[in-house]
Amino acid sequence: MTKEFILTEKELYPSHQVPEDSDLDYREQFPDIRPLIRRQFSGIWTRENAIRRFPVLQWGSQYTLKKLASDAIAGITVGLTSIPQSIAYAVVANLEPQYGLYSNFMGSFVYAFFGSVKEITIAPTAIMALMVQHKVLQLGPAGAILASFLSGCIILLLGLLNFGFVVQFISMPVITGFITAAAITIMSSQIKSLMGISSAGRSSSFVDSWANVFENVGQTRLWDALLGFGTLAILIFITLIKGRGSGRWRSFTNNLNLLRNALVVIGGGVLAYGFATRDLQPFRLTGKVASGFPTVELPPFSTTFKDEFYDFPRMLHILGSSVIAIPMISILEVVSIGKAFTKGKPVDATQEMIALGLCNIAGSFTSSIPTTASFARTAINSSSGVRTPFGGVFTGILVLSALGLLTNWFYYIPKATLAAVIIAAMVFMIEYRAVAEMWRIKRIDIIPFLVTVVSCLFAGLEYGILIGIGVNLCFLLYLISRPRIDHRTIKINSTNALILRPTNDLAFSSAEYLRDRIIRMASEHAADVVVIDGELIKYVDSTVVKNLSGTVTDLNAQGRDVLLWRWNREVQYSLYRYRKNQFMPLFRADGNEEAMIRDWKSPPFGEGSV
Repeated sequence: MTKEFILTEKELYPSHQVPEDSDLDYREQFPDIRPLIRRQFSGIWTRENAIRRFPVLQWGSQYTLKKLASDAIAGITVGLTSIPQSIAYAVVANLEPQYGLYSNFMGSFVYAFFGSVKEITIAPTAIMALMVQHKVLQLGPAGAILASFLSGCIILLLGLLNFGFVVQFISMPVITGFITAAAITIMSSQIKSLMGISSAGRSSSFVDSWANVFENVGQTRLWDALLGFGTLAILIFITLIKGRGSGRWRSFTNNLNLLRNALVVIGGGVLAYGFATRDLQPFRLTGKVASGFPTVELPPFSTTFKDEFYDFPRMLHILGSSVIAIPMISILEVVSIGKAFTKGKPVDATQEMIALGLCNIAGSFTSSIPTTASFARTAINSSSGVRTPFGGVFTGILVLSALGLLTNWFYYIPKATLAAVIIAAMVFMIEYRAVAEMWRIKRIDIIPFLVTVVSCLFAGLEYGILIGIGVNLCFLLYLISRPRIDHRTIKINSTNALILRPTNDLAFSSAEYLRDRIIRMASEHAADVVVIDGELIKYVDSTVVKNLSGTVTDLNAQGRDVLLWRWNREVQYSLYRYRKNQFMPLFRADGNEEAMIRDWKSPPFGEGSV
């Protein structure tokens, strides 16, 4: 049985392992943050930082007429797609059509000067529209505009504080599940318009949308349904033939795909106008779109909706968790889309957050709903040959032109056509390939994916993504709480030695598991001495230290000795600060385990030592 003893530091270490006097100061040293603060503030006004925060300074000095022409072509092409989509997304958000256009120019202008990824376009998206639609039902347009301002402020603040790393806590399965659920929800909300059903239903959620369709299927309008499903088939067909063939046919299919939304919307409008000239109206139409530019004014911090007054605290209460969910989703979209189109080049997440925050803040002064990067329009921008972020200026100018000159033509756009445009876009947003990749690479990732999808569909997008993140973090915590412990046994003379090697850092969640595993394995292998190899352990917390102390005590009570081999100096100091006399005799730094165990068997540590 091991006897307790107290030795000096000189006696505790063999002669070749005696630490220097300065090393015996094992008090915890807190980092001096003053140099870090000075370095951060000294770099604010440097030329490099100015170029990073104002990317226009970098590409503007090299701008040419050739780049201007490329940006103009790309910006106009994006605008032709963006105008009908924006009108459609305003409908998704339960807003009048002009609000989609109000949301589609300020972000383009601001991002042109602050954005760092030339392909990205900032505009209303289906997901953003879906996330504010319930707030619009409760607060009217003021709810969506205030959500844009508040989300912009939060995104800008996170960017200025360099919080780009927060997106790392949302895994690919959760993002995939969220995008898939959002696409399914949006498609479901448009089925009634595709079939010409006029009933508004209780909400546009997944469950209510389908309940509304089944309850009112008898109201289906034949001509709306024919136009809607016919337009949807045309859009999907054009998308599928994109890039097929070679030569002129390949170029034709690519260009046709770029203009597909504009073409079907114009075609549907011309068809409806033709019927109207003969006093026929077989389709449900978009109706009057308010002409003129939006009023530039402060975001609404109070509003009156349906004869009821809402002050700012009450509006904030109604917006609820969306104040956090909308910025997080916006950041995720802009960073992930930026990474997808930079072809391996690093994306400055902080700068993208600053640019996106400014876009939403500025947009809220012109009656915009929350905006973020659009994957489809970014893809069109990229394939159209955009050279700099300045291409967004031409998109914004085209949208403003539409507001000033073309709103009378929007009256005749059939709602079934807009529904088909939205559904066609959502069909290709569902992450079929990502699901297959998860199944092939790591099947357990299907669980957080399915949880996110189901939660988003039945509990709503805001709560669904939080549930998905929570489940995924539980997986992560489980892995942290069950660290892998490699083990092997060696026998030297009559001594059975069990060598255990934890393969990662140890935190409070793994403390009890580590203790139980060590004691159980020591009994299973009838070990005389348990050697814990700490080469890979760079961090322990106070819970682990206390449990490790209890583990040593329990093993000693069983007649087994413990050696701590190759532990990091900082980790040793953490153990010293808890129980110096218990831990100091246990540490070894020998390069060979056999030599270490032989030294342990000899005085002053072996049997018979006092």
